Amino acid sequence: MTTFFEFETDFVDSLRCIPMQVRYNLDTCGIKLKLSDWNQMTQAERETLVSLPCTTAAEIQAYQEYLQQLIIERTGTPAATLPIDPKPAWLDSDNVPVTLQEKAQEIGITITLSQWQNLTPLQRFALLKLSRPGHENKNFPRAIAEFNLVNSQ
Repeated sequence: MTTFFEFETDFVDSLRCIPMQVRYNLDTCGIKLKLSDWNQMTQAERETLVSLPCTTAAEIQAYQEYLQQLIIERTGTPAATLPIDPKPAWLDSDNVPVTLQEKAQEIGITITLSQWQNLTPLQRFALLKLSRPGHENKNFPRAIAEFNLVNSQ
């Protein structure tokens, strides 16, 4: 299933940026995709990367192989690989990550365990990515509002 968030609406039509759905898949299959490599792909190839499933072991391997082949075709070199976290924080519904709590507190929000548990893994992933230090965080407050976490105090 393809999911785009409201905070991504300024670029999802053109797919000029890598949407969270694809970023989630990248972390799942352990590939670092540069924006410059993404921009060398056709619209159809980007749409395929958005819609390809990447959940089961077979799907993850197929996604990884397809993406690597695509990057080699477009750039002449394979993409860097990243270690795959066997227990990523976005799949742990029993613990709200401290770094996320700290970022939320910067904008006056507290995310409760119940709220965290009610989010989808993709929503949790998005919040974690948008709250990283050194990341352009303009979409973090938009995601907080979109996920109905604003009135959490």
